[in-house]
Amino acid sequence: MTDQELKQLLDKFRKMPAETEWLEFKEARNQYDFNKLGKYFSALSNEANLKDKRFAWLIFGVKDDSREIVGTNYRMDRASLDNLKYEISQHTTDNITFLEIYELNLSEGRVLMFQIPAAPQGIPVSWDGHYYGRNASSLGPLNIQEIDQIRSQIKKDDWSAKICYGATLEDLDKAAIKKARIEYKKKNPKLADEVDKWDDTIFLDKAKLTINGKITRTA
Repeated sequence: MTDQELKQLLDKFRKMPAETEWLEFKEARNQYDFNKLGKYFSALSNEANLKDKRFAWLIFGVKDDSREIVGTNYRMDRASLDNLKYEISQHTTDNITFLEIYELNLSEGRVLMFQIPAAPQGIPVSWDGHYYGRNASSLGPLNIQEIDQIRSQIKKDDWSAKICYGATLEDLDKAAIKKARIEYKKKNPKLADEVDKWDDTIFLDKAKLTINGKITRTA
């Protein structure tokens, strides 16, 4: 992003409600506790996932209450700032870390904008083995309902419903299809007469052994 784009984004963020859970401002005029930074990383990443955002943002050099730009001297050396990506990754789920750390030098002072990726689908992000989240502006443990909400995003694949590409009806055992019809009639006696009128393609679809005529692993 260019400085102009970052300035526009910062201005937009400063106008947002204080309880925006995927956005956090900190003065951090000189230093900031590394462990607390990690907790915020976990919390903001998880909240971005829950709020269906691609990213979360942690911004240094801006007051949280008034959104006044006060400037920060946190890690003035760029190499030290860039190394923070590695340092954070050593404590998070799957070594997730900042996508980017932007440095914006304004007339009011220096601002750091930490771009945090949303937690991956189905995987809450931890810091030192613990999951964090936010309730309005408060930092705390991610509650069990939110952990389950993220974890439930991964839908288990139905192995049996996968299509066997290249397979056709000719690959199926005719005797097995005949037996399947008999069993289907037993389970659905009201359809017995109708089943006899179906060709194999219709029957197998009705029995959910094929999908639109395509052979599944179940078939």
